[in-house]
Amino acid sequence: MNVFMTGASGWIGSAVVPELLTAGHSVRGLARSERSAAALRAAGVEPVAGDLDQLDVLRTAAEAADAVIHLANKHDWSDLAATNRAERAAVQTFCDALEGSGKPFLLASGTAIPVGRTLTELDANPASGPEAPRGGTEALAIEYATRGVRSVALRFAPSVHGAGGDHGFLALLVQAARDHGAAGYVGDGSNRWTAVNRLDAAGMVALALEKATPGSAAHAAAEVLTTRQIAEAIGATLGVPTVPVAPEAVAEHFGWLGPIFAMDLPASADLTRERLGWVPTHPTLAEDLAAGAYTS
Repeated sequence: MNVFMTGASGWIGSAVVPELLTAGHSVRGLARSERSAAALRAAGVEPVAGDLDQLDVLRTAAEAADAVIHLANKHDWSDLAATNRAERAAVQTFCDALEGSGKPFLLASGTAIPVGRTLTELDANPASGPEAPRGGTEALAIEYATRGVRSVALRFAPSVHGAGGDHGFLALLVQAARDHGAAGYVGDGSNRWTAVNRLDAAGMVALALEKATPGSAAHAAAEVLTTRQIAEAIGATLGVPTVPVAPEAVAEHFGWLGPIFAMDLPASADLTRERLGWVPTHPTLAEDLAAGAYTS
C-alpha cells in the first residue's frame, strides 16, 4: 500500500516507518519544515510539505493514498482548545476524503480513558463532539466505519517509552524527580497506568494496518503498573528516594501532568494480542530506565 502518514518523523511515527517499509509498503509523510523533510527522506519516506492546518494538503494526500495513518498532534498544552480544534478539522478532512473508499484510516488515541475499571478494546471512547478532549476525534472517526472507511483507533499507553529522545510523560516524570530530588507518586500510589515500548507500539500499528477491522480499537499497552512502581523505577535509576506526594502538592511537584498521573487508568490489550497477533518483545519501562534511556 501507498501510506500517507502524519507524525512520520515523531516519537512513535519514526518507529512505525521502518515497520511499514519492511512490510513492503511505501510511505509519504507530512513535513512542516525542511528539517523534517530531510529526516523523512533519510528514512525512506517521500515528504509532503504542509502542516495540520493546511486541510487542502491533507485532503489531496489522503485521496491519493491507499491508507492514512494520523499520528501527529499539535500538543500545545498552553492552548488545548486550539489544539483540539485543529485535530478535529484534520480528522474530519481525512474522513471526508476517504468516505466510501474502504481505505484504512488509523488515528492516534490513548488508553487514558477513565471507565472505573480496566479499559478494553470494546469500550467506546466517551469523548465525543468538538469540545471534547482531542476534539472527540476517536468517536468521529469510528462513526465513519459505517460510511465506507476502515477507521481504527490506535490507543497508546500514557507512557510510550524507549531510548532515543522521548519527550513524553515518562520523560516529564523523570525530570520532576530530578528537579525535586525525589521520585513522587500521588497518595498511596495504587492508581494504575499502562506502558509500552515505542518499538512494540510501532509493531502494533503495522499489524493494525493489515488486520484491524473497521470501527475497532487496538491497544498498545504492554504492561500495567502502579504509579508507585513507576516512581520506584525512576528513583532507583536516578538514585533518589521515592516519596508520596500529597494531593495539595501535586501541581507543584508534577506541574500540569499531576492530575493525569493521579488518575487510575488500567487497560487491557488482550483483544489486540488475539486479533492482531501482537506480542510485545522489547524492554519494559523499568528495563528502559535501568538501561539509562532517560539519564543521558
